[in-house]
Amino acid sequence: MGSNRRWLLVTGWVAVAGLVLGILLWQKLGTIQEELARRSTDSGAQAIEARTLARQAQEGTREMTARLALLETRLSEVSLQRTQLEELMQSLSRSRDENLVVDVESALRLAQQQAQLTGSAEPLLAALRSADQRLARAAQPRLNPLQRAIARDVERIKATTVTDVPGLLLKLDELARAVDELPLANAMVTGAAAARLVAPAAAPAPVRPASAAGTSMAWLDSLALRAWWQRTLQGTLDEARGLLRVSRIDQPDAALLAPEQAFFLRENLKLKLLNARLGLLSRQTASARSDLAAAGASMAKYFDPTSRRTQAATQLLQQVQSQMKSSELPRLDETLAALATAAAGR
Repeated sequence: MGSNRRWLLVTGWVAVAGLVLGILLWQKLGTIQEELARRSTDSGAQAIEARTLARQAQEGTREMTARLALLETRLSEVSLQRTQLEELMQSLSRSRDENLVVDVESALRLAQQQAQLTGSAEPLLAALRSADQRLARAAQPRLNPLQRAIARDVERIKATTVTDVPGLLLKLDELARAVDELPLANAMVTGAAAARLVAPAAAPAPVRPASAAGTSMAWLDSLALRAWWQRTLQGTLDEARGLLRVSRIDQPDAALLAPEQAFFLRENLKLKLLNARLGLLSRQTASARSDLAAAGASMAKYFDPTSRRTQAATQLLQQVQSQMKSSELPRLDETLAALATAAAGR
């Protein structure tokens, strides 16, 4: 009995200890379950919050993506507008430059034609200076080579000697007017004979007092008779001298020239001077020199070289020949080439 009681006590104590341990374990398990439940609740709340934040982040991302797409679209539109504006500005600038180049070229070609007509380089210089001023106001770097070409052409034209065509034309006109007054080499009345014919015309002066005396018998007066006989004798002698004249003519053709052919000779000389004038206007210097040389040969061949009028005409002709230069008007080749390059846009 004693041993049984002991076993019962041991068993009781073991049962009590097991019960206590079970209770403790149960309490600890409850605590763990509560902790797990709390943590599960917190995890759920955090998961919900995370999903909410993720959803918000996705919406924000989508919104930012849409905004970026809109900004990229607007940026592309702005870039396109800027490109179009730059092209438009370049087109306007190029169009203005092209119009300026065309105007300058037209003005220079017109000035070149005026210079060819007038024989003066002043129209070229005026047109080049005007073009240089317009290019300076435009202030376009791509037109700087054109300005340099204009400056070089201006210096070249200033250094070129040009024939004074208007002055030569005036001298040729004066020479053509003097042709009708030039004495021929085989003229019947020379300067000395004309003086002798004019001198007796003053002889009747001593007779006038006799006629003014009112005498009715003035024809019987000895002075009147003497003057009449002197005039008659002098006229007879002059007529006799006119029948036979001895003079030196170096050109045989001038001696054989008939009086009725003098008109055609003078007209032919005028035509040669007119041809020289036309050749000078048309810038055919060689042709004008040839016509002037032919005119000089005709004057030396058929006209009296001892006459002052012939000598003055010959001297005037020599002045025209010496002042006529073979150099032509300068051309604007360099400026026109620069204009062509600027018009081509290179």
